[in-house]
Formats: sequence, C-alpha cells, structure tokens
Amino acid sequence: MFLIPLIGVSIGVGIGLLLPFEIPITYKSYTALAILATVDAIFGGMRAQLEENFIFSKFMVSFFANAALAVALAYFCNVLGIDIYMGAVVAFSIRLFNNLSLIREFLIIRYRRRGSK
Repeated sequence: MFLIPLIGVSIGVGIGLLLPFEIPITYKSYTALAILATVDAIFGGMRAQLEENFIFSKFMVSFFANAALAVALAYFCNVLGIDIYMGAVVAFSIRLFNNLSLIREFLIIRYRRRGSK
C-alpha cells in the first residue's frame, strides 16, 4: 500500500538531486510554504485513507489549493509589509504534527487489534 508512494518519492528526490536547479533567494520563503502546504495535504490524505474516507478529487484540490493559497497569502502580505511567513509555518507545522499523531495512533490501534485476534 505504501510502496508506490515511497517509490515515487524516491524517484522525485533522486531527480531533484541530479538536476542543477537553484531557486532564487527571493522565492525561497514561498517555496518553503508551498512545500509545507503540500506535505500537509499528503499527511491529510494519508489520514483520510487510514480512516477510509479518502476522496481523490478532494485530495488533489487540497494539494494544489493549499500550496497556491499559502504562497499567494505570503506574497500579498509581503507586498503590504506584513511578515506572515512565520505564522503560516507555525500553522502548517501544527497541522502536520496533528495529522502525524493521528496517523500514528490509528496505526498503533490497528496493530494492537491484529495482535489480539
């Protein structure tokens, strides 16, 4: 079940390490927010899959909309002179840790149920 995404991530990281692509310094904070937003969507999708209420279209919309909204919000706040970057990082980090703890709890409960049968 987790083998296909793991292979995809491995291939993506390998390609990323081999390509000589550098992100300009002015876009690094936006890129970091986009990555956090997409990782948040991935963990949300994993959680939904484990809870058996995963909807692919909802996942795809969340994946791209979260990244676009986070980057757009950071950009417009930057134009206005408001440094919202740290707030967004904290918010996404809280969501990531929340989803990760729920995934861990679900897997532990599933493992214990299998062991008791």
